[in-house]
Amino acid sequence: MGELSQAEQDRISPFGRPLFDGPKARALSRVGVVDIGSNSVRLVVFDGAARSPAYFYNEKLMCGLGAGMSETGRLNPEGRARALKALMRFQALADGMKLSPLTVVATAAVREAEDGPEFRADVLRETGLRIWVIGGEEEARLSAQGVLLGWPGSYGLVCDIGGSSMELAEMAEGRVGRRISSNLGPLKLRDLPGGQKGRDTHIKTVMDKLAEHMGPQPDRLFLVGGSWRAIARVDMLRRGYPLHVLHEYRMDKKSVGETVKFIKTTDLEALRQACGISNARMSLVPYAADVLKRLVHTFRPKDIAISSYGIREGLLYEQMPQELRDRDPLIEACRFAEAKDARLPGFGKKLYRFVLPLFSGTDRARIRLVKAACLLHDVSWRAHPDYRAETCFDNATRANLGGLKHSERVFLGLALLHRYKNKREGTRFEDLEGLISAKETQEAEVLGKALRFGAMLWMSDASADGTALHWHPRKKLLRLKLTPRSAPLYGEVAEARFASLAASLGAETDVVVRRKSE
Repeated sequence: MGELSQAEQDRISPFGRPLFDGPKARALSRVGVVDIGSNSVRLVVFDGAARSPAYFYNEKLMCGLGAGMSETGRLNPEGRARALKALMRFQALADGMKLSPLTVVATAAVREAEDGPEFRADVLRETGLRIWVIGGEEEARLSAQGVLLGWPGSYGLVCDIGGSSMELAEMAEGRVGRRISSNLGPLKLRDLPGGQKGRDTHIKTVMDKLAEHMGPQPDRLFLVGGSWRAIARVDMLRRGYPLHVLHEYRMDKKSVGETVKFIKTTDLEALRQACGISNARMSLVPYAADVLKRLVHTFRPKDIAISSYGIREGLLYEQMPQELRDRDPLIEACRFAEAKDARLPGFGKKLYRFVLPLFSGTDRARIRLVKAACLLHDVSWRAHPDYRAETCFDNATRANLGGLKHSERVFLGLALLHRYKNKREGTRFEDLEGLISAKETQEAEVLGKALRFGAMLWMSDASADGTALHWHPRKKLLRLKLTPRSAPLYGEVAEARFASLAASLGAETDVVVRRKSE
């Protein structure tokens, strides 16, 4: 194959033209979505890099529209009034933000209630908002697309639990396949006659039918929905897990069984307060726990991941051109952050080329984090110098970033911490160091110190003038080649940072200054 043109390289490279600058992406730069569920009504306004959007505004009200519907067949009267009032507020907020028309979707409660059409007419009359009532299979598809927003190319089974229903969707090679809806929502289970025994029998019967339709699903199980997230919070509490970020939190069959038992044997009010879960949500957790136990027992997934992305993010994904869908959400978010907040936007690309020789032979997953760190290395420069290192660490470990496992968050955070600080003792990393290995800790330190040193040469374009690092791991030799243009930048502070980098590698140093004629 011949060499790629610069345009082709830009198209496929994470350092190519950022798509958030394109007209199609800008059209998605601020999008408002309202989700009217059986238990809650929520407005989310997405903003920023379209492939990995920030939550510009997020407001939820636990209305309980589906409460008691199993007996009456109608929306809960109090919940209906509260939902209408919330929607009036949401429309007023959208007007104030000068948003394009809100996208409003309703799921099981409005779909199944005999007065659902009447409620939709009331909302249209009072707010001007048109509600799109989606079927169960469509709800499953959109939830799966929300997962794809955060995990491009994902495969496995998506399970979205709402108040009145539970949906399953199969994903393979980044596409949604078989899907199905069921009545296994906790609001309906709460109203089921027969007590615990009756619920268990009903859950097993329905789950067996779901398994027959979906077939074997041995890969990852993605859990979407507020009740699953509440159970994950309880699992974190039970395990003493230190990083309280729900997205990409992992569980397995054993931990699910132990947490379900923990929920059954612990005072719910004490759990609610310890985990910061609302009263309305906590009242449904025991019913959702019964469903989760049976779900895991039936499908036996290899592992379980919590997804904070669901139907609302799926609606945003629906509007994306394929070119945008194919981009890495982490790298796009980092590109956006650099363009918005760095002192010298674009230097991340030069810094990446400079430090890359230290990571020769490293797998693609780690190189991806190196790229992200280079893009983010300077976005927190406005923080007070005494707190800049920990600000970087907190941003990486707790920011709303897609496509990052918890261990990768900690690795990225530690690298950025060392961008501003040689030592990590006494920092917040100590609480999270158990989430990465000693080898990963050492690699993150090397990366951070390489960023710290490379930033001293930021007026030099290493790719253009020949300034370069050369790492010889067998000889344990770190060589720095400087040019007449970059040599003046190698002052005392830069020299000390280079020595610190070499010490982290256990290496000797060699500094070569090329002459003008070379």
